Amino acid sequence: MKPQAQPAITRTIRRQELREIVPLADTTIYDMEQRGEFPRRFYLTSRCVVWDLAEVEAWLEERRRASRAKAVKRAPIPDVHLRKTRPIKHSVRA
Repeated sequence: MKPQAQPAITRTIRRQELREIVPLADTTIYDMEQRGEFPRRFYLTSRCVVWDLAEVEAWLEERRRASRAKAVKRAPIPDVHLRKTRPIKHSVRA
């Protein structure tokens, strides 16, 4: 008797659990989805949006590898002396 392969069970997560796993704002996640840089959400019903947990975990692992390899482009360090509000005050040492 030949064992039958079990169908893979896909676990999905809703927005609240996604926020616990990926600490990004909703708009950031949405923008990244639109650019193809984050796993796409899909609708279970007309009002229930979910993400595939395996895809999110794979995305996190890929980001971890890219970060360790220094392949992630980082934002430049801001020059606080150029900002228009709350400029740096130079203290005088006695």
